[in-house]
Amino acid sequence: MHIEFRHLRTIKAIHDCGGLARAADVLHITQSALSHQIKGLEDQAGVELFVRRSKPMTLSAAGLRLLRLAEQVMPQVEALQEEFTNLRDGRAGRMHIAIECHACFEWLFPVLEGFRKSWSDVDVDIKPGLAFEAMPALLKEEVDLVVSSDPEEMPGVEFIELFDYAPVFVASAQHPLAAKPFVEAKDFRGQTLITYPVERTRLDVFSQLLIPAKVEPAAIRQVELTAVILLLVASNRGVSVLPDWVVREVKYSSDYVTRPLTEQGITRRLYAAIRSEDADKPYMRELIDLARIEARKLQAA
Repeated sequence: MHIEFRHLRTIKAIHDCGGLARAADVLHITQSALSHQIKGLEDQAGVELFVRRSKPMTLSAAGLRLLRLAEQVMPQVEALQEEFTNLRDGRAGRMHIAIECHACFEWLFPVLEGFRKSWSDVDVDIKPGLAFEAMPALLKEEVDLVVSSDPEEMPGVEFIELFDYAPVFVASAQHPLAAKPFVEAKDFRGQTLITYPVERTRLDVFSQLLIPAKVEPAAIRQVELTAVILLLVASNRGVSVLPDWVVREVKYSSDYVTRPLTEQGITRRLYAAIRSEDADKPYMRELIDLARIEARKLQAA
């Protein structure tokens, strides 16, 4: 027996309307075409689906079985059709984000909180991009956006500017280097450097300062949370380098100082890497706009 979705819709319409004439109007077909459809379905089933002698027209035992199937399946199909419509119109979708910036979790959470209020039908997830190769995952459609400070030429990928930031030296107010107007690579010799637990090539202090100068700190202590890094720094257990917007957020600034890296300072830029085909999706554009707005708030704090 070959049952089509239109058969389920027909059974449901006749049951709800109580007759062929009204059901035909609801289904926008002629009564003759509706009768022919029912006859074909009954021929396939080998049983009658309606008790035709009753007024209004009622379902037989076999017809009631088919009605139960219709009532179970039709809402699921209609919900799926609505999902597809929303996907096509850009009202729904998936936003899986990989972050190649450990400190960016604290910046991104307020962005996503605002985003979910406008785009509740978009499935959001955050993946720590430092734990896997984020850019290949973007190309394979395993993630949809990568937050990165290292743009590269990749076919089918766009790097959209988000905001600039300055990595700054952070030390206890009692630290000897606190007296300097700026710090240089050589100043890290003999220091315990407190960093996030990621590869050194992904840390600004190494990629932009220490590796080019061929300088190695006395020790490296890896800490997961920004707040803990700052507590250790304030206790004079080591020094760190953090994005300027992260340092602006903390409230106990009397316990530590911040200084530029080098006399000129170092500036970095964060980008949103997305697939070119996703650039015009409304929810993608709004997420990027919200990210920029939140960044301006942090930098103004």
